[in-house]
Amino acid sequence: MKNTLIWLGALVVGAVLGLLGLQWVDQLADFVAVIFTRLFQLLAVPTIVLAVITTFATFGSKGSGRIFGRTLTYTLLTTLAAALVGAVLYVVVSPGNLPAEAVSQAQETTDAAPVLSYYDHLINLIPNNIVKPFLEGNVLSLLLLAFAVGIALSRLPETENKAVVVKGLLGLQELLFLLIRWLVWALPVGIVAFAAQLSAQLSAGVIAGSLGRYVLVVLGGNVVQFFIVLPLFLLARGLNPLRVLRAMSPAVLMALFTKSSAATLPVTMESAERRLGVKTQVARFVLPVCTTINMNGCAAFILVTSLFVMQQGGTPITLATIAAWLFVSVFAAVGNAGVPMGCYFLTFSLMSAIGAPVAVLGLILPIYTIIDMVETAENVWSDSCVCAMTSHDIEDSRQSSPI
Repeated sequence: MKNTLIWLGALVVGAVLGLLGLQWVDQLADFVAVIFTRLFQLLAVPTIVLAVITTFATFGSKGSGRIFGRTLTYTLLTTLAAALVGAVLYVVVSPGNLPAEAVSQAQETTDAAPVLSYYDHLINLIPNNIVKPFLEGNVLSLLLLAFAVGIALSRLPETENKAVVVKGLLGLQELLFLLIRWLVWALPVGIVAFAAQLSAQLSAGVIAGSLGRYVLVVLGGNVVQFFIVLPLFLLARGLNPLRVLRAMSPAVLMALFTKSSAATLPVTMESAERRLGVKTQVARFVLPVCTTINMNGCAAFILVTSLFVMQQGGTPITLATIAAWLFVSVFAAVGNAGVPMGCYFLTFSLMSAIGAPVAVLGLILPIYTIIDMVETAENVWSDSCVCAMTSHDIEDSRQSSPI
């Protein structure tokens, strides 16, 4: 409770500093925010790799398979629910068409945006250099490598050499978590900087009135998923949503400001183990996987934004269209990387592939910072819920199994 009050206080202080409009304050906030983001990104890559390798090496692929099965099930259910909420809100609110001149003026903004096909995404998953995925922070490639190394270690005979390797990896992981605890201790300073950054952006006027209904659908869907749908999932499994949210609040706050679930992963794992009480082997396996495939906010954004962009191009938005893009958005979100603006560029790629007016995305870009913040916080909250439910299921199955 004490830490939560400190973080909330830091949030208020940062917001006030951002509203002052002082250039040196804004520059200092940007400097500190960049440092914190880079430090968490620095720890995120080895956290993912070591967590997966040690989990497989210590408990074997058979035991991890049961955890992965529940993780995947809850991921797909919560992601589908998020997309459904977005679809319902889109039908109810019914965003209108934008002026044609506004779309044409936005064309220059989107011309330089990178476009990658799904073929390119799949090819990029397979590394041809063991160092390259670490340098690029390619989470999916790193997961493939970690799975392979972890399973290989679990299949090795129990020799002294294997014990040395596993102990070395576990020792590196303990060292990594000590560094993470130091960063979490200094987190209030980062929150002040991030809040000042956001406050300055808002006071500069980044919200465009012409996109009000679209923004209402996207943010409204995130709010409904965050405060209603995900707590219902927890209640259905016999868990207290308030207790889980209170325990995971450092990770949710960190996600809000870093806009990267991958960069937030060290804090998410730390909060799950030390504050929520999730078993180490569960947290260090479920959360890296969730960071890569569990994208509730992204699924809703892809669905709503795709419908909005297609509508501007004259495509009739029928129930069949919504249903088709509902499944596209879910599976696209599962394959999305947990990095800033990942959903934006993925949506751009999808719209480019079908010839939709991608210039509309140029109008969305100025307000995407706010959308990305809320989506990432929801993604990490969903990761936390999936981890809590998986841990609960695993504990229940162990208690009910005969001795």
